[in-house]
Amino acid sequence: MKAILTAHNIASDFVTSFWTPVFVGLFLAIVAYALWPRNKAAFDEAARMPLRED
Repeated sequence: MKAILTAHNIASDFVTSFWTPVFVGLFLAIVAYALWPRNKAAFDEAARMPLRED
C-alpha cells in the first residue's frame, strides 16, 4: 500500500524530528541550572522567603 503524504504527516514528522530534541535539550539545560551548586544559595533563600516575617 502506498503511503499518502498529507499536511498532517509532514507536520508530525517535522515535530518529531526537530522540536522534540530541541525541547529535550531545553529541559536538560533547565535541570542543570537548577541543580548547579553555584545556584544553591539563591534557591535556598527563595525557599525561605514565604516563611519570613517582615
